[in-house]
Amino acid sequence: MKPAQHPTALRVQALLHETGQAVQVVEFEQPTRTCAEAAAAIGCTVAEIAKSVVFRGKESGQAMVVVASGDNRVCERKVAALVGEKLGRADADFVRAATGYVIGGVSPIGLAQPVTIVLDEDLQRFGKIWAAAGTPFSVFPLTPDELARITGADWTDIRQDA
Repeated sequence: MKPAQHPTALRVQALLHETGQAVQVVEFEQPTRTCAEAAAAIGCTVAEIAKSVVFRGKESGQAMVVVASGDNRVCERKVAALVGEKLGRADADFVRAATGYVIGGVSPIGLAQPVTIVLDEDLQRFGKIWAAAGTPFSVFPLTPDELARITGADWTDIRQDA
């Protein structure tokens, strides 16, 4: 783990500081694009990873970013009901255009276009969580309350029921 050096991760770092977050974006030599990779690199549980899952509204074409606990599968039906439209898959080009980030590095802040953000209430189980910082090698720590404040999003149940 080392302080961020990639320009995109440094931009996320600057945005965090602008929101009053005195946290350090860190980078790893190994990828952190999946929850398992990130948890292994950081030394935390998969559940403590705040993964960003991007969907595309079928009617609006707008991006929906669900920030979910790494151990949860997102229930598309619950998210669709919440946002008021059916959801479609977002391919890599759509994710990049809508968020400004590549898949595996989508940060919950500094998004390229206006998006709807939904927060998984299960992230509130933890005192500290880890989110992607714009690249598949960079992350930053924050509390669930800080995540809600900087995204302006509400907590909701999005977990796929077994």
